[in-house]
Amino acid sequence: MSASKIVSLLLLLVLINISSNDINGVNAFHKVIKKMQSKSTSLEVVSHLHRTGFHFQPPRHWINDPNGPMVYKGIYHLFYQYNPKGAVWGNIVWAHSVSKDLINWEALEPAIYPSKWFDINGTWSGSATNVPGKGPVILYTGITENHTQIQNYAIPQDLSDPYLKKWIKPDDNPIVRPDHGENGSAFRDPTTAWFNKKDGHWRMLVGSKNKRRGIAYMYKSRDFKKWVKTKRPVHTRKATGMWECPDFFPVSIGKKTGLDTSYDGPNTKHVLKVSLDLTRYEYYTLGTYDTKKDRYKPDGTTPDGWDGLRLDYGNFYASKTFFDDTKNRRILWGWANESDSAVEDTLKGWAGVQLIPRTVLLDSSGKQLVFWPIEEIESLRGKNVQMNNQKIEMGQRFEVQGITPAQVDVDVTFNVGSLDKAETFDASFATKPLDLCNLKGSNVTGGVGPFGLITLATSDLQEYTPVFFRVFKDGTTNKPKVLMCSDAKPSTLKGDTGTDSTEKMYKPSFAGFVDVDLADGKISLRSLIDHSVVESFGAKGKTVITSRVYPTKAVGDNAHLFVFNNGSQPVTVESLNAWNMQKPEKMNQGAK
Repeated sequence: MSASKIVSLLLLLVLINISSNDINGVNAFHKVIKKMQSKSTSLEVVSHLHRTGFHFQPPRHWINDPNGPMVYKGIYHLFYQYNPKGAVWGNIVWAHSVSKDLINWEALEPAIYPSKWFDINGTWSGSATNVPGKGPVILYTGITENHTQIQNYAIPQDLSDPYLKKWIKPDDNPIVRPDHGENGSAFRDPTTAWFNKKDGHWRMLVGSKNKRRGIAYMYKSRDFKKWVKTKRPVHTRKATGMWECPDFFPVSIGKKTGLDTSYDGPNTKHVLKVSLDLTRYEYYTLGTYDTKKDRYKPDGTTPDGWDGLRLDYGNFYASKTFFDDTKNRRILWGWANESDSAVEDTLKGWAGVQLIPRTVLLDSSGKQLVFWPIEEIESLRGKNVQMNNQKIEMGQRFEVQGITPAQVDVDVTFNVGSLDKAETFDASFATKPLDLCNLKGSNVTGGVGPFGLITLATSDLQEYTPVFFRVFKDGTTNKPKVLMCSDAKPSTLKGDTGTDSTEKMYKPSFAGFVDVDLADGKISLRSLIDHSVVESFGAKGKTVITSRVYPTKAVGDNAHLFVFNNGSQPVTVESLNAWNMQKPEKMNQGAK
């Protein structure tokens, strides 16, 4: 067996051990902790130490997957998996919140909760589709009495109500059963449906697996009630494990607008995104969807599997997009779980946040997607400070002063100048950005970099979370290879010995490569910093990394923000803008 195969096998065993033992901050496989799942926390004792200021989260208890995001009669709707009784996974309902601007949210009564034989043991994730003549229809996974996963639908009680306060689960459910050889214990998360005008059928996907092969089954329907499985899955891939929360949608080539899920015109590519239950990462491919054969074929320009492109290279899972026809854009929602333990979540009384919604576009190269925070988030910007043409020599750092770094939006453009000192890139790391980040961290001197931001830091750097770039040079082509990292290892003094909780704090580094040519020497970095969340967008959204961190000293007014350079080549902060971020007037007030 080759060394590379041995390393891959060891990695797989580690991932399996992590998932099965729930030590990576994610409740893998919907782990049930019965003694905690109904341990409610009153609002009076909820810990606010690491709660976010401008991210979506209910006042208390557990949330996970965003479900069925949509816009209806000018109102934005977000449904999400929610435990109304505790701060760990369990008792899951479809919580429901509405907004007019994607910033201020009002919580309504849960839209769906276990109540009938076809979902008595769970109302799990799904999607929403606006069906002409019918209005919005929710497709979701129900868990039966014998724990079989089946697909159901729900409809609004009153289509004239833009808030869609009440939902009905008709008695002719389910609409899809795993009765044609599908794995009934791994068969879930139906996608938004799309309509084919040529044959008059709606189509949707359901995620599944067969042993270790990931599968996206396709189903067709004329009336949105009777669904028939197509002869073959739309796509499968070996050795990827369960495909949770699939998403399938078109993107425009050359235009900076989103497309309706049913769009079937020229100059498009399709995106297939899946969430990997085994690794708790997501990956996507770009490709061609053959509407006649109902088959999706990736372009083949990037890996189709664990090493594939990601929507976010950090703490980001169970994402869901929707088409916003009010502004002709596709918007991405994603969930970030906690990185502390279930015991700590119960003590603080809450767990999980929905990340800032992002627009989704096809990059001009046609080889990847780009993501950017929705423009509405800029309405929360307050006081602004700037830095321009600041040269940073090796080992220097400069503080961004005059703002509140624990709750800030910072956008900086670096100019690296010459690449003559850039290190030669080792091709063996071509699919291993995380290994490279761990090997060459923020304090390891390079030629060009590491340089970037030091977020949520104490003044003496006892605690800090660096987000940084490091530039290499391909030895054959002489082209730059840019690494982006977000490293939580030095983020907190808590949990290093396991004495602060029942287990050590999960403090990972995350990394991805950034496809930029650096012809003008410039690369940008934008970070949305919100107490325990750092969302970072490299090169205008070509690579995105989210980290969850829990500083003990770098909190509130004691947090600091720096720009730094630990490379031998000086870099220049060509421009930097940082804004205090205000809290929305209404952030899911009075969650049910």
